[in-house]
Amino acid sequence: MVMVVLVTIAFIWLLLPFYGAVLWAAILALLFNPLQRWLVVRLKGRRNLAAALSLVACVCIVVIPGSLILASLAQEATALYNRLSRSQVDLVTIVEHIRDALPTYVVDMLGNFQLDSIEQVQARITSFVAQAAQMVASRALSIGQGTAQLFVSLGVMLYVLFFLFRDGSVIARIIRRASPLSDFHTDYVLRKFATVVKATVKGNVIIAILQGTIGGLAFWFLGIEAPLLWGVLMAVLSLLPAIGSFLVWAPVAFYLLLTGEYVRGGILLAVGVFVISLIDNLLRPPLVGKDTRLPDYVVLVSTLGGISLLGINGFVIGPLIAALFFAVWSLFASQERLREAKQEERRKMDPIPIEPKQVERTGP
Repeated sequence: MVMVVLVTIAFIWLLLPFYGAVLWAAILALLFNPLQRWLVVRLKGRRNLAAALSLVACVCIVVIPGSLILASLAQEATALYNRLSRSQVDLVTIVEHIRDALPTYVVDMLGNFQLDSIEQVQARITSFVAQAAQMVASRALSIGQGTAQLFVSLGVMLYVLFFLFRDGSVIARIIRRASPLSDFHTDYVLRKFATVVKATVKGNVIIAILQGTIGGLAFWFLGIEAPLLWGVLMAVLSLLPAIGSFLVWAPVAFYLLLTGEYVRGGILLAVGVFVISLIDNLLRPPLVGKDTRLPDYVVLVSTLGGISLLGINGFVIGPLIAALFFAVWSLFASQERLREAKQEERRKMDPIPIEPKQVERTGP
């Protein structure tokens, strides 16, 4: 057992540089497993060809669109940063409009934070832009190295994904046989793992994509700059319950209303309240399922904790760990209740012992 633990820890340590690639290969293998099974049946058991076709489907559906979105997002972010750094955006006029529209008590409250004058606000924004420029310049080399690492991880993910498609059922049987848990417990944990991964990725990501798409289209229709950037930001924030895309579209809508753009502000406010905010309530139950949904506060804390510790992969790993935590403890509690019920049943069925003083002596 010591050798098993040691070599397992060493193997996990060896995979840590590419844990994200292996994780997403496993996630995509779970999501596209129905397609793989269908292809195996249609191709009469030729698993290599079925795995290759499933891999091509993943590339066309996930990898290529994601790469195009990331490239466009980088261009928009760079253009917006250049405009801010070159002072092409008239910050003074914007601050004046907002300050004139705010009530007096709000302006007085901003004065406590030294934000009541235009010069102070402009100085804060200029300092922020300068710090951002310095950070980008200092990390230019690391950004290039990160791009190379991204391509290497992508190659590892696709390579592992092919073999997970081809040998996934064999690997699952090996895990069941090697698990130190009972067959019932092993199947329960594996089913919970697959269910939570599918619910987290399929449900939450689809909802995030819809909310980000609708928000980005609304920004584009209203002529707001960098709609793709704000749409992606809304999609990312919509993964967090109780926060959501409200943090993006609400300030923009209020800004438009405060600066006199009542039509555009009203349209954006209506889209945010009646379309974007209702998508979560309408689509989450059928996509995620009531049986696999964790409480919102658990999802929020586990997602934030996962992202802070593991980066973007944490939005899957965080809720997954939380769901497995609740699943294992509920399984343990149910087993304890079953054991106590059996003990109580045996106690009731046992005959009542007769005390020695109740035995009457007869005869000599």
